[in-house]
Amino acid sequence: MFEGPFRTSIVGRAIKSGLLEIDLVQLREFATDDRKTVDEAPFGGGPGMVLKPGPLFDAVDSIVGDSTAGNKPHVILMSAQGVPLTHRHAQQLSQKDELVLVCGHYEGVDERFIQLCVDEEISIGDFVMTGGEIPAMALADAVVRLIPGVLGGEDSAKYDSFTSGSDALLEGPVYTRPSNYRGMKVPEVLLSGDHSKINAWKRRQALRRTETRRPDLLKDWPPGESS
Repeated sequence: MFEGPFRTSIVGRAIKSGLLEIDLVQLREFATDDRKTVDEAPFGGGPGMVLKPGPLFDAVDSIVGDSTAGNKPHVILMSAQGVPLTHRHAQQLSQKDELVLVCGHYEGVDERFIQLCVDEEISIGDFVMTGGEIPAMALADAVVRLIPGVLGGEDSAKYDSFTSGSDALLEGPVYTRPSNYRGMKVPEVLLSGDHSKINAWKRRQALRRTETRRPDLLKDWPPGESS
């Protein structure tokens, strides 16, 4: 599941250029029986299966033992019970030397593994998926693009939605050539060459879009700033 996404686009180019390294660890390699079993029914009954602590502990221990950063890698469990992933959180994670992303599966993972090995649990939204693989890909992509040099120019991510450079607002509308397409014209201010007016227009559009789509992001703004 990971090989395709991690070999293509920005993440793939970052790996090829040596800006980061991604290693994939198969949990079943740490099973102790011939069937490579990594899950068991939960104590106390209930539906679904739970990932056993043994293979999880051994898998993470194998990574920690091979760590090149000198310190214990930051271990994250992808879980619907985790804190929601935000852009600010991704920025913080991009500054760490090494991350270990553990993909939850089935009904969950043994709580003892979480208590002893996991530094934090992260969710990508208030919904449940069949496994933590796709959430791990989403987190990896969000973090990798914030590593210096990955996007090329230093300002490439500066004005993305949620970034400090955009005052944590949603990014406003953007346009490209042609200036008139199917009767829809690019706003004249963007063709004016007046950068102060263009920046003022972009800020107004960002505020307007944020107020319309994500008013919760404006709750900390001073009175009048969102008008």
